[in-house]
Amino acid sequence: MVSSDQRRRQLAREKFERQQQRREEARRRTRRLTAIIGSSVAVVAVIAAGSYFFLDGDDSKDSADAAASASPSAPPSPSASESKTPEPAMAIDKKAAYAMSLKTSQGDIRIAMEAAKTPHTVNSFKALADKGYFDGTKCHRLTTEGIFVLQCGDPKGDGTGGPGYTIPDENLTALGKPGDDGSVTYPAGSVAMANTGQPGTGGSQFFLVYKDTKLPPSYTPFGTMDDAGLKAVKKVAEAGVNGGAGDGAPKKAVTVEKATVGKD
Repeated sequence: MVSSDQRRRQLAREKFERQQQRREEARRRTRRLTAIIGSSVAVVAVIAAGSYFFLDGDDSKDSADAAASASPSAPPSPSASESKTPEPAMAIDKKAAYAMSLKTSQGDIRIAMEAAKTPHTVNSFKALADKGYFDGTKCHRLTTEGIFVLQCGDPKGDGTGGPGYTIPDENLTALGKPGDDGSVTYPAGSVAMANTGQPGTGGSQFFLVYKDTKLPPSYTPFGTMDDAGLKAVKKVAEAGVNGGAGDGAPKKAVTVEKATVGKD
């Protein structure tokens, strides 16, 4: 007999797969429009409308599904061949320990980073933090049902922003072998990259796990919050989501006032 927990995870997996299929179809549709129509003002309007549906329409389309089917998502980042901005040149010491410090409106969060296992991710975060990319940005998404994360790193504050380049997935086997439901446990305190659901589509958005969360092993785990940081995120989660939903903007707004990355 299938338990309610197994059924919930099955619904989550099914919705996740539908989302990824729609996102991939939208990516192909957007590329075709760009190639065929060109760069006129009319084309910009058409592509913008298509991208909006791509970014936000899939979640609203399945709003009746169980909240447990949420997944940390980021906007459709350009592929390596499409990217206009190159990934930052490798400048970190892969053998050194690094940490990211987030001074936020809800308390300081310090993240020990796995530079040796996730060099591209750590290098990108350092390059972005060094130029103030994260300063003044909002953590735009909180999930309190099914998965338990606070998502940050979007300069637009609405889930549609990114640095204009992608970084490769890293360290995906760190959390062990997936279970029968295809998921692994991202433990409370872990920090990982959001993506579009396709390989190699990480940008600047990341999520902070405040309670053990089962997800597909598709999100680069690159750091761990300190106790004070985890406590701060838990307080944000306790306040809930705007409107009382299980997925949306946090009721207790979180702004990253300053982000720094340096050797630990």
